Amino acid sequence: MPLYKYKVTTPEGEVREGSMEAAGLDIAVRSLQKRNLIVVSIKPAEGDKSIFDKSPLSFERVKRRDIVIFSRQIATLFEAKVPILTSFKLLAVETENKALGKVLGLIIEDIEGGARISQALSSHPKVFSHFYVSMVLAGEESGKLEEVFKYLADFLERSYELASKAKHALIYPAFVISAFFGVMILMLVSVIPKLADVIKESGQAVPFYTKIVMVLSDLVRNYGMFVAILLAVAVFAFWRYSRTKAGKEAVARILISIPFLGELYRKIYLSRIADNLKTLISGGVTMVRSLEITADTVDNYVYKQIVLDTVRAVKAGSSISENMSRYKEISPLMIQMIKIGEETGKLDFILDTLSTFYEREVDQSLETLVGLIEPAMIIVLGVGVGILLASVLMPIYNIALAV
Repeated sequence: MPLYKYKVTTPEGEVREGSMEAAGLDIAVRSLQKRNLIVVSIKPAEGDKSIFDKSPLSFERVKRRDIVIFSRQIATLFEAKVPILTSFKLLAVETENKALGKVLGLIIEDIEGGARISQALSSHPKVFSHFYVSMVLAGEESGKLEEVFKYLADFLERSYELASKAKHALIYPAFVISAFFGVMILMLVSVIPKLADVIKESGQAVPFYTKIVMVLSDLVRNYGMFVAILLAVAVFAFWRYSRTKAGKEAVARILISIPFLGELYRKIYLSRIADNLKTLISGGVTMVRSLEITADTVDNYVYKQIVLDTVRAVKAGSSISENMSRYKEISPLMIQMIKIGEETGKLDFILDTLSTFYEREVDQSLETLVGLIEPAMIIVLGVGVGILLASVLMPIYNIALAV
Protein backbone atom coordinates (compact mmCIF):
# COMPACT_ATOMS: atom_id res chain seq x y z
CA MET A 1 0.00 0.00 0.00
CA PRO A 2 1.13 3.61 -0.54
CA LEU A 3 2.95 5.31 2.33
CA TYR A 4 1.71 8.72 3.55
CA LYS A 5 3.47 11.28 5.73
CA TYR A 6 1.21 13.24 8.05
CA LYS A 7 1.23 16.07 10.57
CA VAL A 8 -1.55 16.09 13.18
CA THR A 9 -2.51 17.69 16.48
CA THR A 10 -4.04 15.92 19.46
CA PRO A 11 -7.09 17.25 21.35
CA GLU A 12 -4.61 18.61 23.91
CA GLY A 13 -2.80 20.63 21.21
CA GLU A 14 0.27 18.43 20.90
CA VAL A 15 1.76 18.34 17.37
CA ARG A 16 2.76 14.93 16.01
CA GLU A 17 4.35 13.80 12.77
CA GLY A 18 4.63 10.32 11.31
CA SER A 19 3.86 8.02 8.41
CA MET A 20 1.30 5.31 7.69
CA GLU A 21 0.22 2.91 4.97
CA ALA A 22 -3.22 3.24 3.42
CA ALA A 23 -5.00 2.28 0.19
CA GLY A 24 -5.77 5.94 -0.53
CA LEU A 25 -5.48 9.49 0.77
CA ASP A 26 -9.11 9.61 1.99
CA ILE A 27 -8.63 6.35 3.88
CA ALA A 28 -5.50 7.70 5.59
CA VAL A 29 -7.35 10.85 6.68
CA ARG A 30 -10.32 8.87 8.00
CA SER A 31 -8.01 6.52 9.89
CA LEU A 32 -6.32 9.47 11.64
CA GLN A 33 -9.62 11.15 12.44
CA LYS A 34 -10.91 7.95 14.05
CA ARG A 35 -8.07 8.32 16.57
CA ASN A 36 -9.42 11.79 17.49
CA LEU A 37 -6.49 13.47 15.73
CA ILE A 38 -6.80 16.73 13.78
CA VAL A 39 -5.07 16.46 10.40
CA VAL A 40 -2.85 19.47 9.66
CA SER A 41 -1.24 18.08 6.51
CA ILE A 42 -0.86 14.75 4.77
CA LYS A 43 0.86 13.76 1.51
CA PRO A 44 2.41 10.73 -0.20
CA ALA A 45 5.81 9.80 1.24
CA GLU A 46 7.42 9.86 -2.20
CA GLY A 47 6.77 13.60 -2.48
CA ASP A 48 4.24 15.86 -4.12
CA LYS A 49 2.42 14.45 -7.10
CA SER A 50 0.69 16.06 -10.00
CA ILE A 51 -2.93 16.99 -9.83
CA PHE A 52 -3.74 13.87 -11.85
CA ASP A 53 -2.14 11.62 -9.22
CA LYS A 54 -3.80 13.45 -6.35
CA SER A 55 -7.23 12.85 -7.86
CA PRO A 56 -7.11 9.42 -9.47
CA LEU A 57 -10.87 9.03 -9.38
CA SER A 58 -11.40 12.16 -11.46
CA PHE A 59 -10.15 10.42 -14.59
CA GLU A 60 -10.69 6.73 -13.81
CA ARG A 61 -13.77 4.74 -12.97
CA VAL A 62 -14.52 1.16 -12.05
CA LYS A 63 -15.55 -0.71 -15.19
CA ARG A 64 -17.57 -3.90 -15.42
CA ARG A 65 -14.44 -5.77 -16.47
CA ASP A 66 -12.72 -4.73 -13.21
CA ILE A 67 -15.60 -6.15 -11.15
CA VAL A 68 -15.50 -9.39 -13.18
CA ILE A 69 -11.78 -9.81 -12.47
CA PHE A 70 -12.22 -8.87 -8.79
CA SER A 71 -15.05 -11.40 -8.34
CA ARG A 72 -13.05 -14.22 -9.89
CA GLN A 73 -10.00 -13.36 -7.76
CA ILE A 74 -11.97 -13.11 -4.51
CA ALA A 75 -13.71 -16.42 -5.31
CA THR A 76 -10.33 -18.07 -5.88
CA LEU A 77 -8.92 -16.68 -2.63
CA PHE A 78 -11.97 -17.78 -0.64
CA GLU A 79 -11.71 -21.25 -2.19
CA ALA A 80 -8.07 -21.35 -1.05
CA LYS A 81 -9.30 -20.58 2.52
CA VAL A 82 -7.55 -17.20 2.64
CA PRO A 83 -9.12 -15.03 5.42
CA ILE A 84 -11.62 -12.38 4.31
CA LEU A 85 -9.61 -9.32 5.37
CA THR A 86 -6.40 -10.73 3.92
CA SER A 87 -8.16 -11.40 0.62
CA PHE A 88 -9.48 -7.85 0.34
CA LYS A 89 -6.11 -6.35 1.35
CA LEU A 90 -4.29 -8.43 -1.28
CA LEU A 91 -6.70 -7.33 -4.01
CA ALA A 92 -6.62 -3.68 -2.89
CA VAL A 93 -2.85 -3.67 -3.40
CA GLU A 94 -2.74 -5.80 -6.57
CA THR A 95 -5.57 -4.18 -8.57
CA GLU A 96 -4.45 -1.99 -11.47
CA ASN A 97 -7.52 0.24 -11.23
CA LYS A 98 -6.83 3.00 -8.69
CA ALA A 99 -10.53 3.75 -8.25
CA LEU A 100 -11.31 0.13 -7.35
CA GLY A 101 -8.27 0.05 -5.04
CA LYS A 102 -9.60 3.07 -3.19
CA VAL A 103 -13.07 1.51 -2.84
CA LEU A 104 -11.58 -1.74 -1.56
CA GLY A 105 -9.60 0.26 0.98
CA LEU A 106 -12.82 1.81 2.30
CA ILE A 107 -14.45 -1.63 2.41
CA ILE A 108 -11.50 -2.99 4.41
CA GLU A 109 -11.93 -0.18 6.94
CA ASP A 110 -15.64 -0.92 7.30
CA ILE A 111 -15.01 -4.65 7.79
CA GLU A 112 -12.31 -3.91 10.36
CA GLY A 113 -14.85 -1.68 12.10
CA GLY A 114 -17.21 -4.63 12.48
CA ALA A 115 -19.40 -4.33 9.37
CA ARG A 116 -20.46 -7.38 7.38
CA ILE A 117 -19.11 -7.75 3.85
CA SER A 118 -22.55 -7.06 2.34
CA GLN A 119 -22.89 -3.89 4.45
CA ALA A 120 -19.44 -2.69 3.37
CA LEU A 121 -20.21 -3.38 -0.30
CA SER A 122 -23.61 -1.66 -0.11
CA SER A 123 -21.86 1.64 0.71
CA HIS A 124 -20.62 1.74 -2.91
CA PRO A 125 -23.72 1.20 -5.12
CA LYS A 126 -22.00 2.62 -8.22
CA VAL A 127 -19.41 -0.17 -8.01
CA PHE A 128 -21.35 -3.08 -6.51
CA SER A 129 -24.92 -3.41 -7.76
CA HIS A 130 -27.99 -4.24 -5.72
CA PHE A 131 -27.86 -7.70 -7.29
CA TYR A 132 -24.25 -8.19 -6.17
CA VAL A 133 -24.88 -7.05 -2.60
CA SER A 134 -28.01 -9.22 -2.27
CA MET A 135 -26.07 -12.28 -3.41
CA VAL A 136 -23.32 -11.63 -0.84
CA LEU A 137 -25.93 -11.07 1.89
CA ALA A 138 -27.58 -14.39 1.01
CA GLY A 139 -24.18 -16.09 1.17
CA GLU A 140 -23.52 -14.65 4.62
CA GLU A 141 -26.92 -15.75 5.93
CA SER A 142 -26.66 -19.27 4.47
CA GLY A 143 -22.98 -19.77 5.31
CA LYS A 144 -22.18 -20.32 1.63
CA LEU A 145 -20.14 -17.19 0.97
CA GLU A 146 -17.44 -19.10 -0.91
CA GLU A 147 -20.03 -20.67 -3.25
CA VAL A 148 -21.83 -17.34 -3.72
CA PHE A 149 -18.68 -15.56 -4.88
CA LYS A 150 -18.09 -18.45 -7.30
CA TYR A 151 -21.65 -18.04 -8.62
CA LEU A 152 -21.10 -14.30 -8.92
CA ALA A 153 -17.80 -14.73 -10.78
CA ASP A 154 -19.37 -17.17 -13.26
CA PHE A 155 -22.45 -15.00 -13.72
CA LEU A 156 -20.54 -11.76 -14.26
CA GLU A 157 -18.18 -13.44 -16.72
CA ARG A 158 -21.14 -14.73 -18.74
CA SER A 159 -22.85 -11.32 -18.66
CA TYR A 160 -19.65 -9.50 -19.61
CA GLU A 161 -18.96 -11.89 -22.48
CA LEU A 162 -22.50 -11.51 -23.82
CA ALA A 163 -22.36 -7.69 -23.61
CA SER A 164 -18.92 -7.67 -25.27
CA LYS A 165 -20.16 -9.78 -28.17
CA ALA A 166 -23.12 -7.46 -28.71
CA LYS A 167 -20.88 -4.36 -28.64
CA HIS A 168 -18.31 -5.86 -31.00
CA ALA A 169 -21.07 -6.82 -33.43
CA LEU A 170 -22.15 -3.16 -33.61
CA ILE A 171 -18.66 -1.63 -33.98
CA TYR A 172 -18.30 -2.46 -37.69
CA PRO A 173 -21.70 -1.11 -38.84
CA ALA A 174 -21.25 2.01 -36.69
CA PHE A 175 -17.86 2.68 -38.27
CA VAL A 176 -19.12 2.06 -41.81
CA ILE A 177 -22.19 4.25 -41.37
CA SER A 178 -20.08 7.06 -39.88
CA ALA A 179 -17.60 6.80 -42.76
CA PHE A 180 -20.46 6.78 -45.28
CA PHE A 181 -22.02 9.97 -43.93
CA GLY A 182 -18.57 11.58 -43.66
CA VAL A 183 -17.81 10.87 -47.33
CA MET A 184 -21.28 12.02 -48.43
CA ILE A 185 -20.99 15.32 -46.53
CA LEU A 186 -17.49 15.89 -47.91
CA MET A 187 -18.71 15.37 -51.46
CA LEU A 188 -21.78 17.56 -50.97
CA VAL A 189 -19.68 20.39 -49.52
CA SER A 190 -16.58 20.37 -51.74
CA VAL A 191 -17.09 18.25 -54.87
CA ILE A 192 -20.73 18.63 -55.91
CA PRO A 193 -20.78 22.49 -55.94
CA LYS A 194 -17.91 22.65 -58.48
CA LEU A 195 -19.53 20.06 -60.73
CA ALA A 196 -22.89 21.82 -60.36
CA ASP A 197 -21.33 25.10 -61.62
CA VAL A 198 -20.11 23.32 -64.75
CA ILE A 199 -23.57 21.87 -65.40
CA LYS A 200 -25.30 25.26 -64.94
CA GLU A 201 -22.85 27.04 -67.25
CA SER A 202 -23.49 24.50 -70.04
CA GLY A 203 -27.11 25.62 -70.30
CA GLN A 204 -28.34 22.04 -70.57
CA ALA A 205 -31.58 20.81 -69.06
CA VAL A 206 -30.82 19.47 -65.58
CA PRO A 207 -32.36 16.06 -64.76
CA PHE A 208 -34.71 15.84 -61.81
CA TYR A 209 -32.44 13.60 -59.70
CA THR A 210 -29.50 15.97 -60.32
CA LYS A 211 -31.58 18.91 -59.09
CA ILE A 212 -32.27 17.00 -55.87
CA VAL A 213 -28.54 16.44 -55.27
CA MET A 214 -27.75 20.10 -56.01
CA VAL A 215 -30.46 21.30 -53.60
CA LEU A 216 -29.15 18.91 -50.95
CA SER A 217 -25.63 20.26 -51.49
CA ASP A 218 -26.85 23.87 -51.06
CA LEU A 219 -28.73 22.87 -47.94
CA VAL A 220 -25.65 21.27 -46.36
CA ARG A 221 -23.35 24.19 -47.27
CA ASN A 222 -25.69 27.01 -46.28
CA TYR A 223 -27.68 25.51 -43.43
CA GLY A 224 -25.49 22.63 -42.27
CA MET A 225 -24.74 24.18 -38.89
CA PHE A 226 -28.41 24.96 -38.30
CA VAL A 227 -29.39 21.39 -39.21
CA ALA A 228 -26.68 20.01 -36.90
CA ILE A 229 -28.01 22.14 -34.03
CA LEU A 230 -31.56 20.93 -34.72
CA LEU A 231 -30.36 17.33 -34.72
CA ALA A 232 -28.51 17.88 -31.45
CA VAL A 233 -31.64 19.41 -29.87
CA ALA A 234 -33.75 16.52 -31.20
CA VAL A 235 -31.32 13.97 -29.77
CA PHE A 236 -31.28 15.75 -26.40
CA ALA A 237 -35.10 15.95 -26.36
CA PHE A 238 -35.34 12.24 -27.18
CA TRP A 239 -32.85 11.44 -24.42
CA ARG A 240 -34.88 13.44 -21.91
CA TYR A 241 -38.07 11.73 -23.07
CA SER A 242 -36.40 8.30 -22.78
CA ARG A 243 -35.77 9.02 -19.08
CA THR A 244 -39.50 9.39 -18.38
CA LYS A 245 -41.76 6.44 -17.58
CA ALA A 246 -43.59 6.68 -20.90
CA GLY A 247 -40.32 7.14 -22.76
CA LYS A 248 -38.70 4.10 -21.13
CA GLU A 249 -41.65 1.94 -22.10
CA ALA A 250 -41.70 3.30 -25.67
CA VAL A 251 -37.96 2.74 -26.19
CA ALA A 252 -38.16 -0.73 -24.65
CA ARG A 253 -41.02 -1.73 -26.96
CA ILE A 254 -39.24 -0.32 -30.01
CA LEU A 255 -36.11 -2.33 -29.19
CA ILE A 256 -37.99 -5.63 -29.03
CA SER A 257 -40.12 -4.83 -32.10
CA ILE A 258 -37.38 -4.08 -34.66
CA PRO A 259 -37.27 -6.84 -37.31
CA PHE A 260 -34.51 -9.38 -36.55
CA LEU A 261 -32.85 -7.11 -33.96
CA GLY A 262 -35.98 -7.27 -31.82
CA GLU A 263 -35.76 -11.05 -31.69
CA LEU A 264 -32.12 -10.78 -30.67
CA TYR A 265 -32.95 -8.34 -27.87
CA ARG A 266 -35.77 -10.59 -26.62
CA LYS A 267 -33.38 -13.53 -26.38
CA ILE A 268 -30.85 -11.39 -24.51
CA TYR A 269 -33.45 -10.28 -21.95
CA LEU A 270 -34.87 -13.79 -21.50
CA SER A 271 -31.34 -15.13 -21.01
CA ARG A 272 -30.68 -12.40 -18.44
CA ILE A 273 -33.88 -13.17 -16.52
CA ALA A 274 -33.14 -16.91 -16.43
CA ASP A 275 -29.48 -16.41 -15.50
CA ASN A 276 -30.22 -13.87 -12.76
CA LEU A 277 -32.94 -16.01 -11.20
CA LYS A 278 -30.80 -19.15 -11.33
CA THR A 279 -27.83 -17.38 -9.72
CA LEU A 280 -29.94 -15.83 -6.95
CA ILE A 281 -31.89 -19.01 -6.16
CA SER A 282 -28.69 -21.07 -6.13
CA GLY A 283 -27.20 -18.52 -3.74
CA GLY A 284 -30.02 -19.05 -1.25
CA VAL A 285 -32.10 -15.92 -1.98
CA THR A 286 -35.87 -16.37 -1.60
CA MET A 287 -38.02 -16.59 -4.74
CA VAL A 288 -39.81 -13.27 -4.19
CA ARG A 289 -36.56 -11.45 -3.43
CA SER A 290 -34.90 -13.07 -6.46
CA LEU A 291 -37.67 -11.81 -8.73
CA GLU A 292 -37.48 -8.30 -7.24
CA ILE A 293 -33.71 -8.11 -7.80
CA THR A 294 -34.04 -9.56 -11.32
CA ALA A 295 -36.56 -6.84 -12.17
CA ASP A 296 -33.96 -4.22 -11.24
CA THR A 297 -31.22 -5.80 -13.34
CA VAL A 298 -33.06 -6.90 -16.51
CA ASP A 299 -32.39 -3.47 -18.15
CA ASN A 300 -35.62 -3.30 -20.18
CA TYR A 301 -38.72 -1.49 -18.93
CA VAL A 302 -41.21 -3.93 -20.52
CA TYR A 303 -39.57 -7.03 -19.06
CA LYS A 304 -39.04 -5.25 -15.75
CA GLN A 305 -42.79 -4.66 -15.44
CA ILE A 306 -43.49 -8.30 -16.36
CA VAL A 307 -41.17 -9.53 -13.59
CA LEU A 308 -42.59 -7.05 -11.06
CA ASP A 309 -46.11 -8.22 -11.93
CA THR A 310 -44.88 -11.78 -11.41
CA VAL A 311 -43.65 -10.76 -7.94
CA ARG A 312 -47.14 -9.57 -7.03
CA ALA A 313 -48.67 -12.76 -8.45
CA VAL A 314 -46.27 -15.02 -6.51
CA LYS A 315 -47.03 -13.15 -3.29
CA ALA A 316 -50.73 -13.76 -3.99
CA GLY A 317 -50.12 -17.49 -4.34
CA SER A 318 -49.77 -17.84 -8.12
CA SER A 319 -46.91 -19.61 -9.90
CA ILE A 320 -44.25 -17.93 -12.05
CA SER A 321 -45.17 -19.86 -15.19
CA GLU A 322 -48.89 -19.17 -14.78
CA ASN A 323 -48.38 -15.42 -14.53
CA MET A 324 -45.74 -15.16 -17.28
CA SER A 325 -47.96 -17.08 -19.70
CA ARG A 326 -50.14 -13.94 -19.92
CA TYR A 327 -47.38 -12.03 -21.74
CA LYS A 328 -46.45 -12.51 -25.40
CA GLU A 329 -42.96 -11.15 -24.66
CA ILE A 330 -42.16 -14.38 -22.75
CA SER A 331 -41.56 -17.29 -25.12
CA PRO A 332 -43.75 -20.43 -24.80
CA LEU A 333 -40.55 -22.48 -24.39
CA MET A 334 -39.51 -20.51 -21.31
CA ILE A 335 -43.00 -20.78 -19.78
CA GLN A 336 -43.14 -24.56 -20.30
CA MET A 337 -39.63 -25.09 -18.94
CA ILE A 338 -40.32 -22.99 -15.82
CA LYS A 339 -43.56 -24.91 -15.30
CA ILE A 340 -41.63 -28.20 -15.39
CA GLY A 341 -39.07 -26.78 -12.95
CA GLU A 342 -41.82 -25.72 -10.53
CA GLU A 343 -43.53 -29.12 -10.70
CA THR A 344 -40.32 -31.12 -10.23
CA GLY A 345 -38.72 -28.81 -7.66
CA LYS A 346 -35.67 -28.30 -9.89
CA LEU A 347 -36.29 -24.71 -10.96
CA ASP A 348 -32.64 -23.66 -10.56
CA PHE A 349 -31.52 -26.49 -12.88
CA ILE A 350 -34.20 -25.61 -15.45
CA LEU A 351 -33.28 -21.91 -15.33
CA ASP A 352 -29.62 -22.82 -15.86
CA THR A 353 -30.61 -24.88 -18.92
CA LEU A 354 -32.75 -22.00 -20.24
CA SER A 355 -29.96 -19.49 -19.72
CA THR A 356 -27.47 -21.70 -21.59
CA PHE A 357 -29.97 -22.25 -24.42
CA TYR A 358 -30.66 -18.54 -24.90
CA GLU A 359 -26.97 -17.68 -24.69
CA ARG A 360 -26.33 -20.06 -27.58
CA GLU A 361 -29.27 -18.58 -29.47
CA VAL A 362 -27.85 -15.09 -28.95
CA ASP A 363 -24.40 -16.23 -30.12
CA GLN A 364 -25.88 -17.71 -33.29
CA SER A 365 -28.00 -14.61 -33.94
CA LEU A 366 -24.98 -12.35 -33.48
CA GLU A 367 -22.91 -14.45 -35.89
CA THR A 368 -25.73 -14.27 -38.43
CA LEU A 369 -26.07 -10.53 -37.91
CA VAL A 370 -22.34 -9.93 -38.37
CA GLY A 371 -22.38 -12.09 -41.50
CA LEU A 372 -25.26 -10.08 -42.98
CA ILE A 373 -24.01 -6.65 -42.00
CA GLU A 374 -20.85 -6.70 -44.11
CA PRO A 375 -22.46 -7.36 -47.52
CA ALA A 376 -25.42 -5.12 -46.61
CA MET A 377 -23.13 -2.21 -45.79
CA ILE A 378 -21.17 -2.70 -49.01
CA ILE A 379 -24.39 -2.63 -51.03
CA VAL A 380 -25.72 0.45 -49.23
CA LEU A 381 -22.41 2.30 -49.66
CA GLY A 382 -22.16 1.33 -53.31
CA VAL A 383 -25.73 2.36 -54.11
CA GLY A 384 -25.49 5.64 -52.17
CA VAL A 385 -22.21 6.80 -53.68
CA GLY A 386 -23.25 5.48 -57.11
CA ILE A 387 -26.49 7.50 -57.13
CA LEU A 388 -24.66 10.62 -55.96
CA LEU A 389 -21.98 10.37 -58.64
CA ALA A 390 -24.35 9.33 -61.43
CA SER A 391 -26.66 12.29 -60.75
CA VAL A 392 -23.78 14.69 -61.41
CA LEU A 393 -21.50 12.85 -63.83
CA MET A 394 -24.25 11.89 -66.29
CA PRO A 395 -25.04 15.53 -67.18
CA ILE A 396 -21.28 16.22 -67.53
CA TYR A 397 -20.96 13.19 -69.78
CA ASN A 398 -23.80 14.57 -71.92
CA ILE A 399 -21.96 17.91 -72.12
CA ALA A 400 -18.84 16.14 -73.34
CA LEU A 401 -20.81 14.33 -76.02
CA ALA A 402 -22.45 17.58 -77.15
CA VAL A 403 -19.03 19.18 -77.55
